[in-house]
Amino acid sequence: MTTPPAPPRIVPATLRDIPTIIQLAEGTWEPTYRFILSREQMEYMYRVIYTPAALRRQMTEQHHAFLLAYVDGQPAGYASFGPQPPVDGAPIPGAPLTEYKLHKIYVLPTQQGLGLGLHLIEAVEETARNAGGRTLDLNVNRYNPAISFYERRGFVRQREEDVPIGPYFMND
Repeated sequence: MTTPPAPPRIVPATLRDIPTIIQLAEGTWEPTYRFILSREQMEYMYRVIYTPAALRRQMTEQHHAFLLAYVDGQPAGYASFGPQPPVDGAPIPGAPLTEYKLHKIYVLPTQQGLGLGLHLIEAVEETARNAGGRTLDLNVNRYNPAISFYERRGFVRQREEDVPIGPYFMND
């Protein structure tokens, strides 16, 4: 009889964890996008999103919360999310923001298929819900096979859009 694997340890990331996030991004970015984006677009977007300065800006100025997932004491995945200001006007002072956006969720290829992504998204959902969140929105490249993961989790396609990022577009 085999014992089920221990659940991952999921912890909030701090600025001190930026090197760990970069290490995980290095292990997940290329395998995720190699069949979806050109090498030039992958490299450009990686440089825009994953420099230490860019991650610091995301955490401090853009209010992205990062969660790190550890399996057997080793970093294995991460997610980032944050509140979204209302589309229809300014937030009411003191009122909780109810719309959240999942910005990133990546799991090392060696850890995929073991439920780690599910643990991460559940941690994001719980954290957002505890902060007053009622909706969780995300963008995913329309050619990314992970779409089925989100759909199994209950996410629904609302629209397709081409999001400019420098000279390129994310086809979400």
